[in-house]
Amino acid sequence: MKCTKQKCVRLGVRLPVIMSFVVAAGCAGPPENVAPPPPEVTVATPIQKDVTVFSEFVGSTEAYRSVEIRARVQGYLDQMAFEPSSFVRKDQLHFVIEPEPYEAQRDRAAAGLKAAEAGLRRAESDLERLEQAVQTNAVSQQEVTRARAERDQASAAMLEAQAALTNAEIQLNYTTLESPIDGLVTRNYVDLGNLVGAGEATLLTTVRRINPIYAYFEVSERFVARTLEERGGHHDPSEATRVPATLLLEETGLEIEGYVDSLENTVDAATGTIRVRGVFPNPDAKVFPGFFVRVRLPGELYEGAVLVEETALGTDLGGRYLMVVGDNDIVERRYIEPGQLQDDNTRLILEGLEPGERYIINGLQRARPGMPVTPKTAGSGS
Repeated sequence: MKCTKQKCVRLGVRLPVIMSFVVAAGCAGPPENVAPPPPEVTVATPIQKDVTVFSEFVGSTEAYRSVEIRARVQGYLDQMAFEPSSFVRKDQLHFVIEPEPYEAQRDRAAAGLKAAEAGLRRAESDLERLEQAVQTNAVSQQEVTRARAERDQASAAMLEAQAALTNAEIQLNYTTLESPIDGLVTRNYVDLGNLVGAGEATLLTTVRRINPIYAYFEVSERFVARTLEERGGHHDPSEATRVPATLLLEETGLEIEGYVDSLENTVDAATGTIRVRGVFPNPDAKVFPGFFVRVRLPGELYEGAVLVEETALGTDLGGRYLMVVGDNDIVERRYIEPGQLQDDNTRLILEGLEPGERYIINGLQRARPGMPVTPKTAGSGS
């Protein structure tokens, strides 16, 4: 390629400019690294309020009252007057055992009583006549004495006849079986037409009152001792001194408020526990006897307790911890002693965190112990 004079002049002008850019680029060196800003995290301060710690115990339910209806006399089962698994009222008829033999015994006893009464009247009349006759020496004193003995025998016979009639009436009453309580009756254990009461009091059915219902559970002697100390000792049960209790049924989430109505008067030395009973209303029969339940009792009161959000807690081999933002916004892994989880999903902190300290609730994956962060509070832009 030939270089004309005009082209060479233009090239000579541009070359120094190009070279100056090349030299300048070579002298600038590599670009300087700029450190990224600390990661952003959301922080919160603990909630402070009075908290009552509750303790839960496993137990089982039992009927408030339970009655077995048994045949107390022998005979064939004539009648059943209830529907199985239904609610029955006190004095409601359940069964009838053939009454005819016992009606005959009653009539026989009534006749025997009338005969005894007639015999007593005759003996009294004879004694009265002889006592008048002895005054005129018409009869001897020995005859009067014999008449008086016969009168006493007739009186004893009448008392025996009265007892026989009373017993016959009792036996006749036993042929009709009624419920002694309001409650839920189970099925009949014996079908109609079967012989019952032969050699034993045959079990015919059971009735259980389940409103209210009992829950029995075991508590530790430590819990009992602490509760008695806080309450100033044991007092006779009354509405003012009742310990409130809550029955919890996990299968349905049912909660029933009741109270503790009794506890045993000694601690089981083998287990270190004492048996406690709670009573709970059950008007809709949502709890049956034999259910496994949990019973919640109030425990210690923490005044001005410290609570944090449960989701902020982590766990490792060292235990439960929080990521706390301290001075100069440096992150610290703080091991704490957790308390009871509350209904609002906050956790009571017994030790390890002070009121006013900041802990991380969001951005935990970006926080590293010993490293700075850029804290912001929930709902704020900075």
